[in-house]
Amino acid sequence: MNQPPQVGIPKVGIIDYQMGNLRSVSRAIERAGGIPMVCESYKDLESSTHLILPGVGAFRDAISELRRGDWVEFIQDWIAADRPFLGICLGLQLLLDVSFEGGQHQGLGIIPGQVVKFQFDPLPHAPLKVPHMGWNQVQSHRAWDPMLQGLGPSPYFYFVHSYYAVPKASDAIWLTSNYGIDFCAAVQIGNLFATQFHPEKSQSNGIALLRNFLKSPFDPSAPSDPNHSEPHSEPFAVQEANKP
Repeated sequence: MNQPPQVGIPKVGIIDYQMGNLRSVSRAIERAGGIPMVCESYKDLESSTHLILPGVGAFRDAISELRRGDWVEFIQDWIAADRPFLGICLGLQLLLDVSFEGGQHQGLGIIPGQVVKFQFDPLPHAPLKVPHMGWNQVQSHRAWDPMLQGLGPSPYFYFVHSYYAVPKASDAIWLTSNYGIDFCAAVQIGNLFATQFHPEKSQSNGIALLRNFLKSPFDPSAPSDPNHSEPHSEPFAVQEANKP
């Protein structure tokens, strides 16, 4: 018989809409100290303290599955209430207005902006391949960043993606990385966090980030942690993105 959840341990709702790496995400949440709750219906997640929208695959199929499962309003209401939310990879891209992956497709419209493809001119000596796949460093654009506590100034995370988010407002950009260009590696608004990289594939760094996420909601008025790494000092300019 399953033991009842212990009081005080975060219960993490993981949205199952046929498009996520659910087993890996669930195991990572367990390693981070949370209780994963994988559910196909939003009705089963109402007792969750945290919510994760994972995502692997095509944008068009993903947004269709979210609509088919009546997830859209639930996700919008959860985020509007400033409850702890984490989007992963495609789960970040779905938050924006529109994606140009395989056409033009409307997203959830929670973060104004668009999703575009990496496009590089041919380089004779070191061509950059698409998808961007492998380990890469990120830089924080927050003066106080509890999500990166204990991870150092430029931690590495694991990426697998051909498209990236371009938020309209630069202050929505939480982390950036570089792959031929500086691009948005994560967004943050209140207790909404969403990463282009995969924490569940990022070994100890990913577990540390998830462990920090389980400590949310965060108080934006909290004083800066003197043991936390300094943020990236250079401002990030949202790059003008053209349709592919």
